[in-house]
Amino acid sequence: MSEKKEPSIWQGFKAFLMRGNVVDLAVAVVIGAAFTNIVNSVVKGVINPLVGAIGTKSLESYTSCLKDPCVVSADGTVKSGIPIMWGSVLGATLTFVITAAVVYFLMVLPMSKYLARQEARRKAKEGTHEVIEVTELEVLKEIRDALVAQRGSGHDER
Repeated sequence: MSEKKEPSIWQGFKAFLMRGNVVDLAVAVVIGAAFTNIVNSVVKGVINPLVGAIGTKSLESYTSCLKDPCVVSADGTVKSGIPIMWGSVLGATLTFVITAAVVYFLMVLPMSKYLARQEARRKAKEGTHEVIEVTELEVLKEIRDALVAQRGSGHDER
């Protein structure tokens, strides 16, 4: 009676954690969380003042009223009416676009160029290696032919 030993839960969990995708995802989440502070600072320190030069001080101030009268207290609670706060949606959209642009131009694009260069170097190295192997093979064939020719001419002299 032979028992099949199933992997334990701990072994399965360990295998799951050791996959490259999980580690990459964890690194991405940590970097993304740290990067969020930078993007929020850019929006509050640069985008909002630019919007303030055109209109109000903050994108959060842009609202429309669906049902009058709209009264919103200082802490953000709605006292009456139905306000549509499209300024905060616009701010979140700008934050997303800025985040995506910075991630693409500072991380994805340089990494893809680096990987393309590495791949080109690898292919060039393999191509050179193949040429060297072919050349060595040709030299060995020439040596063999020369030895056969010497043996052949040596037999004729006897």
